Amino acid sequence: MQGGYPPQQNGAFGQVRGPQPGYAGPYPGQSNYGAPAPAPAPAPPAQKRLDPDAIPSPQASDLPAVQKSRHRIDPDAIPSPIQVIEDDKAKSTEPFTTGVRGQAPPLVTTNFQVKDQGNASPRFIRCTAYNMPCTSDMAKQSQVPLAAVIKPLATLPPDETPPYLVDHGEGGPIRCNRCKAYMCPYMQFIEGGRRFQCGFCSCVTEVPPHYFQHLDHTGKRVDCYDRPELSLGSYEFLATVDYCKNNKLPQPPAFIFLIDVSYNAVKSGMVSIVCQELKTLLDYLPRENPDVDSVVRVGFVTYNKVLHFYNVKSSLAQPQMLVVSDVSDMFVPLLDGFLVNVNESRMVIESLLDQIPEMFADTRETETVFGPVIQAGLEALKAADCAGKLFIFHTSLPIAEAPGKLKNREDKKLIGTDKEKSLFQPQVGFYGSLAKECVAQGCCVDLFLFPNQYVDVATLGVVPVSTGGSIYKYTYFQVKKNTHSRFLNDLRRNVQKKVGFDAVMRVRTSTGIRATDFFGSFYMSNTTDVELAGLDCDKTITVEFRHDDKLSEETGALMQCAVLYTSCSGQRRLRIHNMAVNCCSQLADLYRNCETDTIINFFSKYAFRSVLTSPTKTVRDSLVNQCAQILACYRKNCASPSSAGQLILPECMKLLPVYLNCVLKSDVLLPGADVSLDDRAYLRQLISCMDVTESHVFFYPRLLPLAHTSLECDALPVAVRDSEERLSKGGVYLLETGLHLFLWVGANAQQELLINVFGTPSFSQIDPNMTSLPVLDNPFSQRLREIIDSFRAQRSRYMKLMVVKQEDKAELIFRHFLVEDKSASGGASYVDFLCHMHKEIRQLLS
Repeated sequence: MQGGYPPQQNGAFGQVRGPQPGYAGPYPGQSNYGAPAPAPAPAPPAQKRLDPDAIPSPQASDLPAVQKSRHRIDPDAIPSPIQVIEDDKAKSTEPFTTGVRGQAPPLVTTNFQVKDQGNASPRFIRCTAYNMPCTSDMAKQSQVPLAAVIKPLATLPPDETPPYLVDHGEGGPIRCNRCKAYMCPYMQFIEGGRRFQCGFCSCVTEVPPHYFQHLDHTGKRVDCYDRPELSLGSYEFLATVDYCKNNKLPQPPAFIFLIDVSYNAVKSGMVSIVCQELKTLLDYLPRENPDVDSVVRVGFVTYNKVLHFYNVKSSLAQPQMLVVSDVSDMFVPLLDGFLVNVNESRMVIESLLDQIPEMFADTRETETVFGPVIQAGLEALKAADCAGKLFIFHTSLPIAEAPGKLKNREDKKLIGTDKEKSLFQPQVGFYGSLAKECVAQGCCVDLFLFPNQYVDVATLGVVPVSTGGSIYKYTYFQVKKNTHSRFLNDLRRNVQKKVGFDAVMRVRTSTGIRATDFFGSFYMSNTTDVELAGLDCDKTITVEFRHDDKLSEETGALMQCAVLYTSCSGQRRLRIHNMAVNCCSQLADLYRNCETDTIINFFSKYAFRSVLTSPTKTVRDSLVNQCAQILACYRKNCASPSSAGQLILPECMKLLPVYLNCVLKSDVLLPGADVSLDDRAYLRQLISCMDVTESHVFFYPRLLPLAHTSLECDALPVAVRDSEERLSKGGVYLLETGLHLFLWVGANAQQELLINVFGTPSFSQIDPNMTSLPVLDNPFSQRLREIIDSFRAQRSRYMKLMVVKQEDKAELIFRHFLVEDKSASGGASYVDFLCHMHKEIRQLLS
């Protein structure tokens, strides 16, 4: 039986019977659903009854009655993600102010404005729980993970102020003498302002004379609101030379473009389109100030079995090629003229980019190297004594004789066995050692892959993932077949986005908890410092916390994330994010202040890392077990006594089962027959650094019904649930996953709708190969294209549009994302999984 569940009998999971009449509530902070239970069981042990008047939380939702059929639950009677999303939008009409400790923000699916009043914006930090248990015993009992998903350089909307830059002068930022926490709103000034007590470790530190200020009658400094570091949750410090490597101010960073020019790369059109695009992109290199030219220098390398370096010094009439054929001992054959200023060398660079496609047009070389390509970029940055980024455009498994050579190890027979985990692990240790060298130099690697067959993403991805870089994958790439829009848009965004180099992140916490585990794209040489050769505005680092002492309800718990990095203008900076959460001694308070989307983000990262060491079935089973324990603890300790046939869920966690089922059915944990090993490794690496907004739409896609009435106003139409039975044959639907966009067209779609969208009245005349909608002169067409553009603008990767006609072959791909339904690979439907979860909970309570 696939999916890690027991065999089915008499229905979904075990024997199914009708619901108990009525609800056990509603009780504050819980939702009761008449979901059928497996065979009747003895009543659960006596439960602690809560005093409803003592709990200031929303009432549970009253849901429609369940159909009293033996085997079928009415899907409308189980928790609806769409309803929860819409309810949150309706109640989040005011800006979210961060000044209240432990206040959970609106959901990631809600548009809201943030006003920083002392805690970091949820765009920078989201927590799994905003009310932490006071003791480790309580945390173990609940099984709720305590974690924060941190996106240090997140882009803010135009109506929100980016973090202020604070300069504390030659002495550098003011810090606690003992724990080294940076000045923040949690520091308490004492003795008339001459000293301050640290909110993290309680140590008392002298205030430097130049920073002294008097206190008002409440004990606050009179300049509190004039200083970002005393009144805001997020800000930046200008770092002094003491914060620089070898006490030397950093050089501006460099971008090096390394282009595979083997037969496949040239034939697909990749080489010509990369060279053509780079000519334009050189005007859009990142800069701190839009009115000032970028100081980022650039260099160019092409390669197949050997490497070609190019001298593009401004004084040359033509670029010069220097070939390194001994790839076993990589070196850079020139220093002067390799890394150059774009404006000074533009003529030579453009000449080179015009010549590269012609030079290799008739190549017959099919073999490539990969390890020496990274080594070449790394050596160039070392020689220039700067940090930077390598953009590698690569097509095939590196089988040429060279360091880092790989063999094809794709073996479908291992899938589902105990040996499957080896397929997610790197094939050789070479790339791990190389990654360590790259991080030490501040050399970040972004890998653009164009494979036609297996390339071993699990191994090739080691250096990008360890250096804070990104991996992009474009299978069967062919410029002639117009498949390049996704690549070009991704490349443009990548080159232009905000990025920091040579970064080190440390998370400090107040006494009682500490950061114990980290997930994302980075390297760690010790247990506290997260090292990132590059850190861009899309990357998140997820941090898990554990108790090492008791916490106090009075003081709450504090965390401070400090990221030291070099900006793209070559300035050394410290970005600081502060977060204070509440602490509780009652489980009910914990369960009322959790955020399910963040918990799912954490669970997916934990699970996707676990496949490196455990069989996928074991990983799925442990996820189900932890979720059941969370819900069983709630039922036992927080819910009012009720019939064993009643499924009881905490109000803010009522979507935990449906979202967890989506994680369990993901291609990483439960692949379909057509999912390649490379795709699974790619998704595993991609999700490791996703923020909560992107993981939410990835696991539970957004499905919008498109009808005339729904597009007539500025607001988006209300989404429908991800299930085939929600689709109407007469409709057209837009489905977004964060990586894909599908436009599903029902076989009986109205003629007027087809004319307005596709310019044809006939279903049969719609071209399923189109990747962009025709520009038609009607309000419906214009509004639909605006929606698609806005969806793309919200995501870190460009989503190609795929038109799916009902009952075409492509519908199989589309259905894969209807995550409430049973999947072709054996994953349970939402209804069946809810029954299974209920059974697991009852077993834990019996």
